[in-house]
Amino acid sequence: MLKGEPTKMMGRTVVVTGATGAQGGGVARQLLLSGKYRVRCLTRNPNSDKANGLKLAGAEVRRGDLDDPASLHMALEGCWGVFGVTNYWEHFAKELPQGKNLVDAVQAAKVPHFIFSTLPYAKKITQGQIEIPHFDTKGQIEEHARELRLGATFVNVAFYFENFIHFFPPQKQADGSYAFAFPQGDVPLAGVAVEDVGGVVAGIFADPEPFRDKTVGVVGDDLPCAEYAATMSRVLGKKVVYNHMPREQYAALGFPGAVDLANMFEYNRLHIPNRQADIHGSLRLYSGMRRFEPWVKANKAALLNVLK
Repeated sequence: MLKGEPTKMMGRTVVVTGATGAQGGGVARQLLLSGKYRVRCLTRNPNSDKANGLKLAGAEVRRGDLDDPASLHMALEGCWGVFGVTNYWEHFAKELPQGKNLVDAVQAAKVPHFIFSTLPYAKKITQGQIEIPHFDTKGQIEEHARELRLGATFVNVAFYFENFIHFFPPQKQADGSYAFAFPQGDVPLAGVAVEDVGGVVAGIFADPEPFRDKTVGVVGDDLPCAEYAATMSRVLGKKVVYNHMPREQYAALGFPGAVDLANMFEYNRLHIPNRQADIHGSLRLYSGMRRFEPWVKANKAALLNVLK
């Protein structure tokens, strides 16, 4: 690093939306750990426990609401970079206007470097055959950003490993084993430790020019679901198995978002044969990217706790 460069970098403020959530929080922490930026975190509740934790880590925390463009314009004033993430599962249809509010604020503030967490526009890609609202909404926001020619970078984040703890824990079977079922077939399912997303984003901010108008896949591992099960079995000492469940059967399970998720797995199965190139690209940007087995070992206690 050249003499004087650390001081110059510390003059760069990066705004992080969704900073008290999983993905935004990981990005904020990685940027803080790098010591290269002033990190400004946006949250609707600046006095929450998570917001206070970010303050203790060295972040500036400001109130910012994606439903309130005025708050975004104020928060983005004078910043060098923005990491944006929106949450479909919290806001549903409101995600689209919220994302557009953020993109418009980035344009108005003339932010030099914008990284937005997005996903493939499945409905458009499949010509209406597969609709995935939590993908398609982000795809529409990405289109809006591209139309404005912001020179943004778009990150496509894989399935979180943490979903096996929080949302899709293997369920106990009559024979004492544990099982999970997706409409994924035998096609590899790309996954990532959510905290590692921040490492890739920090890597892009460290050298953003090559990534303008590019999409970066953020992937830690890319395994058939049966291999995820075998890895958990090996590390946890419990028999875990994967069962393919057809899309129609999964969609009929009836829980909120079942149809959306059934279509997501079906889209993965039919349109994403593998993401090995994204693994290598992620590793180039962040050498600390974890494969699934090391992640399982690090989270063994939490995983065993949900196998009940």
